[in-house]
Amino acid sequence: MENRQSGATPEAPSGIARLRHLGPGIVVAATGVGAGDLVATLIAGSRFGYALLWAAVLGCVVKIALSEGSARYHLATGSTILAGWRTLGRWTGWYFGIYVIVWGFIYGATAMSATALPLSALFPGLPLWAWAIIAGLVGFVFVSFNRYETFETIMKVLVGTMFVIIVGLALLVSSDLPDLATGLWPSLPEGSLFYTLGLIGGVGGTVTTAAYGYWAQVKGWNGIPWLPTMRLDNATAYIVTGVFVIAMLIVGAELLYSAGIALQDSDRGLLGLSDVLSDRFGPGIASLFLVGFAATAISSLFGVWHGMSLFFADWWYQMRGGIPEGDHEGSPAFHFYLCWLTFPPMLLLFAGRPFLLVIVYGAFGALFMPFLAITLLLLLNSRQVPAEARNGWLANGVLAGSALLFIVLAAQQLWQLAA
Repeated sequence: MENRQSGATPEAPSGIARLRHLGPGIVVAATGVGAGDLVATLIAGSRFGYALLWAAVLGCVVKIALSEGSARYHLATGSTILAGWRTLGRWTGWYFGIYVIVWGFIYGATAMSATALPLSALFPGLPLWAWAIIAGLVGFVFVSFNRYETFETIMKVLVGTMFVIIVGLALLVSSDLPDLATGLWPSLPEGSLFYTLGLIGGVGGTVTTAAYGYWAQVKGWNGIPWLPTMRLDNATAYIVTGVFVIAMLIVGAELLYSAGIALQDSDRGLLGLSDVLSDRFGPGIASLFLVGFAATAISSLFGVWHGMSLFFADWWYQMRGGIPEGDHEGSPAFHFYLCWLTFPPMLLLFAGRPFLLVIVYGAFGALFMPFLAITLLLLLNSRQVPAEARNGWLANGVLAGSALLFIVLAAQQLWQLAA
């Protein structure tokens, strides 16, 4: 990282040497897979067995395309995705600014609460709200006082922890793995259509997929020669995500579907799974699962606290018409958004979520993923991007399909909000 800090771009590696540089992809995948994804995949397995496995896998493919496209724009143009959006009109900056403020306020409370659930179950001496505040403060202090190198190292440790525990749990409960292959053939059980679309659209992150380019940039990757390393990094990360998601679906199918056990469709459903594991395998396995649950939630919190603060800082300086010297990590705007994610949302831990704020959050959230997919299609086929880094037919096909999927999901969510 000395090269990044001194302003020089490190030389892109080749061959097997690329493996030593992997990291930003793991960070974005770990950030995108939070407690909500665990619940969505678990409930899919508990309701439909292996029938929706193909949807979870397709969700990872969609996120590979979105995060790869975002990072490719960064590397090929030397600019950021926000700068690209501004070439499509100044309205894009205002849209993102409003979205990221509302999103950060709601998500901050959600992330702290999700992280508090396993911690309060493992250490019941403190109430849930106290663990939520502690989780937010730990994220704030960690991101404030560590640079990217340390952040990436800790994220890899958390990913390793959650991966080993959840995959190990899947191996423990699985009884007939050949049935898993039947779920790879697309099918739609009765009542599963919009649930399937949500699984495809939600697994692996939403707005955080666009943060990949920022992590690649702060890592020191810059220029077209880094594209092969970025693609290997991105594919490796989402293969790990795919295996993780499949493991959680196995747990839902084998442990809950076959026994007809229903869990509530919220983060607290994971505590219900802990109770099921305790009854079947003993409290030790249940506690181990809670550790994996905690690692998943903490990695998502850390990732959002760091990545979205970088994203916001870029937006702030873009809208002001200038860029500060050096990178955005540790800038005043970076620290402002870090505070915004941590402290104001603590009010929601006590007051509940104001109705109007939830409506605005839901509307902007529904519209962001179509916005990302469509703008990537426009930017990555434009003359801003060197010819060798523009979209091919496969990338255009996947991004176009993603845009269509997210438009359907947006229409569904907006209809629900209106109702």
